[in-house]
Amino acid sequence: MGVCRKMQLGDRLRQERERLGFTQTEMAKIGGVAFRTYCDYEAGKTEPKSSLLEALHMAGADVLFIVTGLKSPTQNISTEEQILVENYRSMDDAARLNMQAVGNAFASAKVTKKIDSK
Repeated sequence: MGVCRKMQLGDRLRQERERLGFTQTEMAKIGGVAFRTYCDYEAGKTEPKSSLLEALHMAGADVLFIVTGLKSPTQNISTEEQILVENYRSMDDAARLNMQAVGNAFASAKVTKKIDSK
């Protein structure tokens, strides 16, 4: 029976870096740490401080995934969708009910003609 190695924080940090298209040097600069320090994080020799994780979050990294291995729900939606969710959450109950009604109306409407935006 083979040994199943659980994915470690360093592995997830590397996966996020690759997903974002950054080099280790770029991630170190984003996080405000030395290159060697960042490499040690990915190698699992040390664990990153919260200040690094906060900086990576601001650069688009899924910090929930890095720390826990669970994908953040917002990583699977576009920026426009995320803005809609944030706006919805900031509304009062009456405004939310109105938005739900409008959303339902648009979702069930039949599109009969595509409008060119020339």
